[in-house]
Amino acid sequence: MEMKEGTTFWKSGHKPSLFSAFFYFDISFMIWVLLGPLSVIMMEDYPMTASQKANLVALPVLGGSVLRLVLGFLTDYIGPKRTGQLGMLLTMVPLIWGWRFVDSLGELHVIALLLGIAGASFSAALPLASRWYPPQYQGLAMGIAGAGNSGTVLSTLFANRLAQHFGGWEAVFGIALIPIVIVFIFFSIFAKDSPNQPAPKKLSEYGSVLKQKDTWLFCWLYCVTFGGFVGLTNYLTIFFHTQYNLSAVHAADFTTICVIAGSLFRPVGGYLSDRIGGVRMLLILYTGAAIMLACVSSLPPLYVISILLFAGMMCLGAGNGSVFQLVPQRFRDEIGIVTGIVGAAGGFGGYLLPLVLGGLYESTGSYTPGFLILSGVAVASVLVVLAAKGQWKKTWFAASSAKKLIADPVNAEFKS
Repeated sequence: MEMKEGTTFWKSGHKPSLFSAFFYFDISFMIWVLLGPLSVIMMEDYPMTASQKANLVALPVLGGSVLRLVLGFLTDYIGPKRTGQLGMLLTMVPLIWGWRFVDSLGELHVIALLLGIAGASFSAALPLASRWYPPQYQGLAMGIAGAGNSGTVLSTLFANRLAQHFGGWEAVFGIALIPIVIVFIFFSIFAKDSPNQPAPKKLSEYGSVLKQKDTWLFCWLYCVTFGGFVGLTNYLTIFFHTQYNLSAVHAADFTTICVIAGSLFRPVGGYLSDRIGGVRMLLILYTGAAIMLACVSSLPPLYVISILLFAGMMCLGAGNGSVFQLVPQRFRDEIGIVTGIVGAAGGFGGYLLPLVLGGLYESTGSYTPGFLILSGVAVASVLVVLAAKGQWKKTWFAASSAKKLIADPVNAEFKS
């Protein structure tokens, strides 16, 4: 039965577009977080304070957060394929600039912001894949395309090794041009816009969604889960290097271990949310993240803290899947708009996290206060979900009884 369902899935959409979306997303995420591991080597050319280092690795996330909305508009008006092609061409600009022309810390900050174009790939890659598939398979299609966030592992694992081998971080920017050019060619040949393109969204529709309290609530939830994941992805190499005196390569290796946890457990979070309910799952995951981050704040030995961060990133990564298991149930008719807004909020959380850790380290000389604050944010998220659950029980459950708008796992959750 499962084999037949899998066969039906592959026949129901457009496989070349699905894999094009995955490759575009994967390489874009690799480039988006490139400065995280490389920042430790860049400090040799451009000495920076703790706050300056945090700001440098945070800027690509800020750029990605803002530009997700821009690419979302373009996806509606010119289609996801053209938007993806434009995104890749523009991503080559900061890579070429960093490879051949950068000569100041100020220029490096501009390059960091422009790398946000790669992070905005979410807005084109996922619609390219999902619009080809019927409703019952869109979750799987988005899961396959969204697995491209594993590209973060490529950066943390190889960037510093390549920099050492080729004698400088600039070479890594040049090398990164190779895979994105290959993917651009593959994407241009094989990707195809679905004939079932929705009508472009109007600005008034965004305004209407922003007036709803639940929109801001989901922004908070994703700001914590995705923001925590991508923020730590960008900052942990600096943390391991500073706190444990690891070399650039070894610091990035320990970061890779933690990043793998966040990447692999995103679909697990969605899967388990389908089984036990997204609200229950988020309560478990935020609690787990709060405990792990509180333990991390004690700054235990390297291998202990690696286990704690692995578990914490696992909770945050799974939380990403849990949030987006709930979003379509609350905003069925406005899912495209809400996905863009919530995704941008997640990126903004990833921008703030390095600033918190770096700024507090500079002012106190310790990472303990920063991780305690992050743990407190996770605890606050537990309270937010508990408060929202009571309201959702009155609105979502009542609506589901009358109009059958909510899936059974969530109904079961509210009935208990």
